[in-house]
Amino acid sequence: MRPFAESSLTFDEVVLGRRSIRGYKRDPVPKALIRQIIEIAMRAPSSLNTQPWNFYVVSGAPLDRIRAGNTERNLAGVPSSREFRSHGEYAGQHRERQIGIAKLLFQAMGIERHDQGRRRDWVLRGFRQFDAPVSIVVTYDRSIHGGDIAPFDCGAVANALVNAAWSGGLGCVINSQGIMQSPVVREHAGIPDDQVIMICVAMGYPDDTFPANAVVSQRKSVDDATVFVGFDG
Repeated sequence: MRPFAESSLTFDEVVLGRRSIRGYKRDPVPKALIRQIIEIAMRAPSSLNTQPWNFYVVSGAPLDRIRAGNTERNLAGVPSSREFRSHGEYAGQHRERQIGIAKLLFQAMGIERHDQGRRRDWVLRGFRQFDAPVSIVVTYDRSIHGGDIAPFDCGAVANALVNAAWSGGLGCVINSQGIMQSPVVREHAGIPDDQVIMICVAMGYPDDTFPANAVVSQRKSVDDATVFVGFDG
């Protein structure tokens, strides 16, 4: 059966049209639609077909408790307890791209450089998973923790997830701020100790009146990213 029969988007249109959504309507997302999106996303490739990923789909009161606990602990100065390894601060071109998207978002939202209050509010939105009605927490089995393959595979499924959601009329943003306080997420999402929390994906119907949703990130060119070896010309 063809998924999302009412959608006429081609694959190229989904990939080229998708953007990160940071403002959502309050409308609930049907469980059946989320199931269909996850089913499509799980066609993502994985190393030796191990399919290490699992999904904890959170909404309603449990998600509100995660938002509150994440925000309170971060504001209280509790150190981050994200379970994936961080490389530390960005530098060079990576830092320039990070600053570039931040400038575009702040310009869209009318947040001035000196406006510390609104800048702080923007950070708090990240802690609250941008007030999305759904959060999908992607985990993998702790039995294969310690290498880079399972996180790599979870990245593939997260990419497939946001594209499938876009094809189904939903918006997403991959959001590591939402899992900064992993004990809170574990408690309210019911995630057992045999799972490693990799990332979360905020999901819902895009609010087209939210200015930041119109921002499209700039991409480096194929020539900047690619080396062709063994080709003529």
